[in-house]
Amino acid sequence: MSDAQLLAQLASERRHVLRTVDGLENDAMRRTLIPSGWTMTQLLNHLAFDDEMFWISAVLGGDDRAIAELHNGWASEPMTGSVAVNIYKREISRSDEVLAKIDLDAPPRWWPPTSVLDAPPMSNGREVVFRVLAETSVHAGHLDIIRELIDGHQDLVLE
Repeated sequence: MSDAQLLAQLASERRHVLRTVDGLENDAMRRTLIPSGWTMTQLLNHLAFDDEMFWISAVLGGDDRAIAELHNGWASEPMTGSVAVNIYKREISRSDEVLAKIDLDAPPRWWPPTSVLDAPPMSNGREVVFRVLAETSVHAGHLDIIRELIDGHQDLVLE
């Protein structure tokens, strides 16, 4: 897969996430409907802070702002669904700025201390983007399930 294809697939999955939550009221996005207890708002916070901000802005970009603001997205302060959507969009935009400037063959510019992430550093930016793509894709599926339970909406139906 070329870098352009990889980034196009990431963009597609991000759009899938945003399409899934589009048009929902704040109360619906904060409802707990699945056994994990995850809400749509929590999933958006996780994608914004633990994937876009952590992996792309901080790890790939070495962005001091992102590193200083790192926190557990699952434990973000309660917020409305619309605020969570806007934060996710903001972090996507920041990530895209990083991705436009870096060489995916280069190693990450920052790696967290073992107290934050006890794992060996990834060898290049492509590995990091694959990680974010996998996370985004998996959680887009979780969001699909929650949306279907809320109002029956299905993103993709194959006969």
